[in-house]
Amino acid sequence: MVMSQLPRSIALIDCNNFYCSCERVFRPDLDGKPLVVLSNNDGCVVARSNESKALGIKMGEPWFKLRDLARRHGIVAFSSNYPFYADMSNRVMAILSRFSPVQEVYSIDECFLDLTGFGDIRERACAIRRRVIEWTGLTVCVGIGPSKTLAKLANHVAKQHPKSRGIFDYNRLTLAQQNSVLANLEAGAVWGIGRKLSGSLAGLGIHTALQLREADIPSMRARYGVVMEKIIRELRGEPCIEIEEVEPSKKQIVSSRSFGQAVTGLTDLQDAVAHFISNAAGKLRRQKSVAGLLQVFLRTDRFRPEKPQYNPCMSIPLPVPAADSLVLNHWAFQALERLYRSGYEYKKAGVILADIRPEHIVQEDLFSVAQAQPSTALMDTLDKINSRYGRGTLKLSSDGSLRRWEMRADNKSPCYTTDWEQIARCR
Repeated sequence: MVMSQLPRSIALIDCNNFYCSCERVFRPDLDGKPLVVLSNNDGCVVARSNESKALGIKMGEPWFKLRDLARRHGIVAFSSNYPFYADMSNRVMAILSRFSPVQEVYSIDECFLDLTGFGDIRERACAIRRRVIEWTGLTVCVGIGPSKTLAKLANHVAKQHPKSRGIFDYNRLTLAQQNSVLANLEAGAVWGIGRKLSGSLAGLGIHTALQLREADIPSMRARYGVVMEKIIRELRGEPCIEIEEVEPSKKQIVSSRSFGQAVTGLTDLQDAVAHFISNAAGKLRRQKSVAGLLQVFLRTDRFRPEKPQYNPCMSIPLPVPAADSLVLNHWAFQALERLYRSGYEYKKAGVILADIRPEHIVQEDLFSVAQAQPSTALMDTLDKINSRYGRGTLKLSSDGSLRRWEMRADNKSPCYTTDWEQIARCR
């Protein structure tokens, strides 16, 4: 006896205007007011409330160009508060995990759930929205479809159309209704179709998601590759992109930051690079990997062309792949001493870890084996202490001890949920 396979029901849950919504949770006085959240060093707009979008503010606009508009309309600007946003995200994802045994956390504010086989999908979607807002104060939209690509499009519809009330189930539509929905969505709205690819598709007469769905697969694969074939098949309701319950290990780890003020001295650069190494090495150890290549780079301010420009980079193949902060810091300082030139005002620095592989797949050499175990034990101890008592409780002596390079964050909100000293007080 052959059992018929249940049709897939994939849900994408997305927090609305996530950063701005987080800021409003503990500031109800800001409801209805235009908000923006700024990038590192309060540079550009990286998040907007609906009220700010209505004023025509674009993503990535420099904040200094918006100050007059902000004064006229009472726009409230916040510096990025990433520890707060990350904690709120973790709370949302923990709630969502209660609604399906199969979950993929796609980004800080997006999550896929496999609802296949549940008989109460509409009720479950309503319960998701209700539970998240009751327990966190955040609003989410739910899009449901037979594939991840169609779930993303359904979520887009749920956000854009008030009649959906935050939930849109593509699976419940007739074929004619599905065609109508796709015909009214630009091809660029499809997951995986960026601006450049949209222009190329337009040259072929493909302007809508429906036209993309109906495109000839062999010719599109020949022109754009296998990824395009998967997108088209997903638009046809054929799941080609599976839900990843375990986050795949990163193939490259980048840790960098723009400085709050220009840095000219080697000591300050070493202070910053040591901090970046600690962050990158911690991520490497958490995924139980080691890196075989370390890259260090420096940047001057390209927005000040009247100043001397110097943007060096150096890559170091490590003698033995490592995740030890001390080892990586040693090689990073070696590179930094060779890259540094006096007379320049540095605006940014960073490190990149590449050639990443599982920690158990390492070819040791004769002289490194004797020291491998103590080093591993030291890093394990460091990670456990920081996990229990908070990030940065135990660190290298050179890691951010000067902090003269730190980012500017003039309008940062309190860390309401991650710092005992900043917890909101009720009166």
